Amino acid sequence: MHEYTSKVRVWGLTCPGFREEVGRARRWTRDVLAGHPRADDVTLIVSELGSNALLYTASGEENGAFQVALALSEHVIAVSVTDAGGSDTAPKAEHAEGEALRGRGLDIVSSLAHNVSIHGNGRGFTVTAELISHHPGSRPWR
Repeated sequence: MHEYTSKVRVWGLTCPGFREEVGRARRWTRDVLAGHPRADDVTLIVSELGSNALLYTASGEENGAFQVALALSEHVIAVSVTDAGGSDTAPKAEHAEGEALRGRGLDIVSSLAHNVSIHGNGRGFTVTAELISHHPGSRPWR
């Protein structure tokens, strides 16, 4: 392999803090991962994390934004959403009661991902979900 070539590919998207931008982030994710066996799962994760950023942080306020990053290797997909801060508490999975309208997002993400991590930097939080890229024994994507 050439010294400047990597088998890991990375994409990024910055979205203004409008609700319709979650839809744009979903479409972008679907386009980047077109044909990948985990594309639907990653798209759902982007939707949940982007929605959470808009609902619970300064990302949803005037001049707010959130960032989406996708990293793809032969074996793992990592998807991260970084919010604009403004929340004193770190995102956490909560088990929503019965017919609650909110509170299931990180549970859904955790059920789809192999690993979920949350990191704060004093200006906001980044939630990263890692998924096994393909099923054991199958050919890697592209």
